[in-house]
Amino acid sequence: MTHSKTVIYRGKIIELCLENVTLPNGALAEFEIVHHPGGAAVVALDRENQVCLLRQYRHATGGWLWELPAGKLDPGEPPLATAQRELEEEAGLRAARWEPLGKIISSPGVFTEVVHLFLARALSSVPANTEAHEVLEVHWVPFTEALARAQEGEITDAKTLVGLFRAGAVASQS
Repeated sequence: MTHSKTVIYRGKIIELCLENVTLPNGALAEFEIVHHPGGAAVVALDRENQVCLLRQYRHATGGWLWELPAGKLDPGEPPLATAQRELEEEAGLRAARWEPLGKIISSPGVFTEVVHLFLARALSSVPANTEAHEVLEVHWVPFTEALARAQEGEITDAKTLVGLFRAGAVASQS
């Protein structure tokens, strides 16, 4: 049960709060919690079983990361709509077939962010529309190679790792 919540910082995307709570075991605790609206990420597979990966510059990590097309949920926007929007904006793709791959919680000790994962197939090209703060390159990688990169530690982004492995599990059942 939450007894008090003090907003320390409110930005364009996140809100940082100090929250005093009673835990299920009766202990009292104070937590620093970053509230985030959540997001969606897309494993986009083409007819040749290649996956769309973005090589994206991330200042917070000090460099370039391999990631799936993804983005933040807009207020009131369903996760699938976010996934569809981000796939178009970042990768210049539209998909006719969508399959949910579940969700992940990126860092449950401090973040409320939930990322919804989707598999997209039957792709067609549309104009990309990246935002000014996004520095990225679109790459097509054979899916088996992407899985190998994930297993070897070359891909380190959590949503991308989980998305790739879950898509691999779905593909092996098909």
